[in-house]
Amino acid sequence: MKIDLTQMVTESRNSASEKIDILSTFEMLKVINNEDAKVASAVEKTIPQICRVVDAATLAFQSGGRLIYIGAGTSGRLGILDASECPPTYGSSPELVIGLIAGGEKAILKAVENAEDNRELAVSDLQSISLSKNDVLVGIAASGRTPYALGGMQYGLSVGATVASISCNPHSPMAELAQISITPVVGPEVVTGSSRMKAGTAQKLVLNMITTGAMIRTGKVFGNLMVDVEATNAKLVQRQKNIVMQAAECSEKEAADALSECNNHCKTAIVMLLLNIDVADAEKQLNQCNGFVRQVITA
Repeated sequence: MKIDLTQMVTESRNSASEKIDILSTFEMLKVINNEDAKVASAVEKTIPQICRVVDAATLAFQSGGRLIYIGAGTSGRLGILDASECPPTYGSSPELVIGLIAGGEKAILKAVENAEDNRELAVSDLQSISLSKNDVLVGIAASGRTPYALGGMQYGLSVGATVASISCNPHSPMAELAQISITPVVGPEVVTGSSRMKAGTAQKLVLNMITTGAMIRTGKVFGNLMVDVEATNAKLVQRQKNIVMQAAECSEKEAADALSECNNHCKTAIVMLLLNIDVADAEKQLNQCNGFVRQVITA
């Protein structure tokens, strides 16, 4: 099957790097860095569309739905990376944000031949996690034409899910299919067609914004503190103490004692210290305010 790549911005040749192979290492890296500097401004132009996905994901979380990423290669791996960071950072269920990659788990480390060209595989993968109308599905592909992602998006629309896309080519098949299209156009890559570079960086920035925004909107951040962080290692044990100290303006001993009383739940410890109440009362008030510390202390 012949694929026409000539109209894709991500496949075009970058005049700034045409002689990169004869530059010094320093000059070569300056070219790469100069091109990378263009990514943030490209993402900035898509904030209105990212906002819509954040709001849709927030609504999904509040109504028993999930955020699901689907992609192949680098794009699929970036979705999995973003999803896997949510539970330790925000104390969320591993089933709340899910990343699917063409070819399954083995494709995370090594390319699986032809998997990205299989639309039916995407349908099977989504059926295996019972995709429903309550979910938000985000197709990710720099090209915007990956069959696996397109097949998943079409299935998502058929079951009534909210379907979005993240791609780096304007007017791509994925952008046309999606209900919400996020298209940061970062221009041609330093190495022609190597979309793991600027396009991959843009995708990572967008994914960061989607999950961070949705977690903030569902009460998992107080101020700028990750108040649902799980203490799964020594660093995070100390981070919990620091968070409680900063939020409640207390000593380390007071933070440690409060955390010990409430089974190391940052939110509960913060409310206990700020309102000078016991564990049971703090937990009750947090439940009444759906876990929003801000609402508890301003009630």
